[in-house]
Amino acid sequence: MKASTGSALGAASAGKKKKSFVREWLDAIAFAVIAATLIRWLIMEAYTIPTPSMENSLLVGDFLFVSKFHYGTRTPKTILQVPLTHQKIWFTEIPSYLRWIQLPQYRLPGISDVKAGDVVVFNVPGMNENNYGLPRSQWIDYPVDLKTNYIKRCVATPGDVLQVKDRQVHVNGTALANPPKMQFSYIVTSKDEINERNLNKLELDPDDYDFAGRPEQNKAVYQMYLTKDKVEELKSIPYILSVEEDNSHSKPDDRLYPQSKYSRWSADNYGPLTIPKKGMTISINDSTLAFYGLTIKNYDHNSNVELTDSTLRIDGKELKQYTFNQNYYFMMGDNRHNSLDSRYWGFVPEDHIVGKAFFIWLSIDKYGDFVHKIRWSRFFNLIR
Repeated sequence: MKASTGSALGAASAGKKKKSFVREWLDAIAFAVIAATLIRWLIMEAYTIPTPSMENSLLVGDFLFVSKFHYGTRTPKTILQVPLTHQKIWFTEIPSYLRWIQLPQYRLPGISDVKAGDVVVFNVPGMNENNYGLPRSQWIDYPVDLKTNYIKRCVATPGDVLQVKDRQVHVNGTALANPPKMQFSYIVTSKDEINERNLNKLELDPDDYDFAGRPEQNKAVYQMYLTKDKVEELKSIPYILSVEEDNSHSKPDDRLYPQSKYSRWSADNYGPLTIPKKGMTISINDSTLAFYGLTIKNYDHNSNVELTDSTLRIDGKELKQYTFNQNYYFMMGDNRHNSLDSRYWGFVPEDHIVGKAFFIWLSIDKYGDFVHKIRWSRFFNLIR
């Protein structure tokens, strides 16, 4: 019996063909793509910071890992997609996905909820923001999981009452702790144009300032986005004549959400505004629809919604009250006067939340010279 068994194994081994070099490489690549896709979906994904809206907490050129498991991974919605892509195939304008199959989306259990103060990556809800800079004729209505990724700080969670008073965020009547590297816009006047060497010494790059002109001889004016510490540093420099708050953001701004007669707000004085919560019920009238009508229509999982200034119909039935189907959040950039955030486009639905920004693994200064191109001090910094 033993001899017979040994012969059978030997025959099987002899009959098995060795994989070719090309086949081994293809198998290795397939395994790597599958493993990377699963890690990217379930655990963590790499992102980069392209704009200064979160400066100086996060800098343009920061590369970071975003945790999917903190808030719970979303199940895939768009499954016909080239692996490891987002909206388009790399280096082309070719869509990387097909809409033929769209699955219901769920969220797996996470280890925490989104809290005020968290730095969050999410799919920005609005059509305008997803097609920023494009003519309306070229706008694309992306599936939720393929909308453009934004990163902001959560400042209010479902059910909270948010208000900004003289630049300070208040939640439920209490001032929210400010990020230590938060920035605002200032008008800086110097004796002459500041040369590049001095700007570099001040750690100010072209994303941090705009030259406004020379109103008179021996005066040069800049608009600068500065932290509190940087303001004090500039005030101590002999060639700086003045550093003043830019008050243009305290004036009513028609671009702000919800663009209503009930909300003549500014970026520095905004609200009060209640953030929708799952199960929260509101009365339907012209005031509540001004604040929540488009959210109900576009993001709260309703179909056949008809809105007027003061009425709401769903499936042909006029409602006098409405109960929200999911939670929402309010997000703001730490660069408060240079951030396109919830003040301009509204609430972030829970099903648009991607993950929690975790730590920086690389940082490249696009304005730095060869020696200073890499910001070594930012490597492996936790994001707070």
